[in-house]
Amino acid sequence: MRMKYFVLIIGFLTFAQIGSYAAQAQSPRLPATAQKAQDYLNSLSTAKARFLQTSADGRQLTGTFYLDRPGRLRFEYDPPIEDFIVADGFLVYFYDAELGEQSNAPIGQTMADFILREKLSMTDGLTITGIKNSADLLQITLVQEDDPDAGSITLGLTQNPMALKKWRITDSTGAITEIELFQLETGIELASNLFIYVDPKRFAEPRYND
Repeated sequence: MRMKYFVLIIGFLTFAQIGSYAAQAQSPRLPATAQKAQDYLNSLSTAKARFLQTSADGRQLTGTFYLDRPGRLRFEYDPPIEDFIVADGFLVYFYDAELGEQSNAPIGQTMADFILREKLSMTDGLTITGIKNSADLLQITLVQEDDPDAGSITLGLTQNPMALKKWRITDSTGAITEIELFQLETGIELASNLFIYVDPKRFAEPRYND
């Protein structure tokens, strides 16, 4: 798998097993701003947005992001990149068009589980290490409770109105990958076949972000 395209997912995998074995004790009380952000994220059912991915080396790629909670998402890169990422409710698939190969992992072993679980919680296996406002952007930084040095994810949300704007993955070496969303639409109907892994080598698959 080419790290230059999938460094976003490398960040997800840094947080393997988040929440899978989290203690069942009552969750700590969240600061009001974090609670508002958590409530907003839990209210997301479906979403579609254009995205700009900026990798640690400065490389930028664009594409379309789809979300259908719980359990399903898709990242599709713009041509000429034919790579894509899709979660079907059970597994997250990573397709590398250059190699003509896919790899996959259970959703619960990826950071994608944080946004895809039916009940999203910022305290379920996670610790908030920072909350700050910058202009109109609320930024919340989270680390894995059992391994805080493994890396972090920083969520960026606009506040008036509240909307997911970006997230930033920082890995254990300090390398940063950022995803910024544009033209976000929520509460929309999405085709179910967006979230099915189809091997492009065997079937002609239409592009969904034309």
